[in-house]
Amino acid sequence: MTAQPLPLEGVTVVDLSQIYNGPYATFLLATAGATVIKIEPPGGESLRRRGVVGGAALPFAMLNSCKQSLQLDLKSEAGKNILRDLVRGADILVENFAPGVMERLGLGAAALQAINPRLIYAQSSGYGSSGPYRDYPAMDLTVQAMAGVMSITGFPDRPPVKAGPALCDFFAGTHLYGAIVTALYEREKTGQGRQVEVAMLDAVYPSLSSSLGLYFGSGGDAPPRTGNRHGGLAEAPYNVYPTRDGFIAIICVGDVHWRSLLEAMQRQDLAGDPRFASLKERVAHVDEIDRVISAWTEGFDKQGLFELLQQHRVPCAPVRDLVEVVNDPHMHERGSLQHQDHPELGRIVVQNSPLRFLGSDLRRLEPSHALGADADAILSERAGLDADAVAALRRDKVI
Repeated sequence: MTAQPLPLEGVTVVDLSQIYNGPYATFLLATAGATVIKIEPPGGESLRRRGVVGGAALPFAMLNSCKQSLQLDLKSEAGKNILRDLVRGADILVENFAPGVMERLGLGAAALQAINPRLIYAQSSGYGSSGPYRDYPAMDLTVQAMAGVMSITGFPDRPPVKAGPALCDFFAGTHLYGAIVTALYEREKTGQGRQVEVAMLDAVYPSLSSSLGLYFGSGGDAPPRTGNRHGGLAEAPYNVYPTRDGFIAIICVGDVHWRSLLEAMQRQDLAGDPRFASLKERVAHVDEIDRVISAWTEGFDKQGLFELLQQHRVPCAPVRDLVEVVNDPHMHERGSLQHQDHPELGRIVVQNSPLRFLGSDLRRLEPSHALGADADAILSERAGLDADAVAALRRDKVI
């Protein structure tokens, strides 16, 4: 059976975004079939320049597969004109500069949609284009602090810590992709583009739901950091427990899982213990539950214990390090992770899109391109420039 085309084939994206937030949205667009033209300033975007630090070039390769590369000086009038030419034939423009930057360049949504009324102008920033925080500098760390993520991460007797992953950047990038494809759907009905926006602060707030439950349930007290316990202190057991060679995460949602755990532990005697008779009682006696479970788990290797608990249908997972995750056979078999021979970084592992369009093959992940590698093709095919004009732009350092 012939595979279906990917759903965004034929869609053209002008990508001005940088670091994680916008580039992840445009990565999802690219792996859904869109043609993405990544435009970077002279010297390359910030994430590419981090490559001077060992290993720091990998994120650029992860987020910029399947994109064409054009280096363009948007502070020059010639560079602005090239962008306008590209926008005339584009469907989407994506940027995550601070609010107002594109307007000051004369390249804001109103100006570009005057050139192409079908253009979807997508922007993302830390706090959005309105409101009192609009002009605050925003990085993942600062938004984690402002959003309350750090206040609920860590242990109650220690300082707040950031979440390990760049949650705010990637939550915003995922939401930005959703806003873009929603606007594409609308354009099919109306013929008109629109401006869409995602703020990192807005995108991360719903993920605080467990801790917010504790806040409202307490009558308005700021919830404590709960370590590896449930953020809303509404589940028990819910923790990370020691084994002989590491740790295992165990959660029991309701009485069925609790009884199954007791069977695995051969501790059915605890089934009748009034301290553990209901979820409410188990939460009230969570310290004792954790002591009992920890005393049992530390006698096992984590993989053997995982297999035992799986047999009893107890939700659990070994705590794996990144060496184990990068080489995960499940993700490699599904194509979620793929080995890639990168011309600059050597053999690496990169992710494919989590979005699967059944009936279509996953897009092959071509390596991220060298800075400006596609200038000649982009400018001749999409801006209509001849070789002499391109050479002049290169001589003037516009590209």
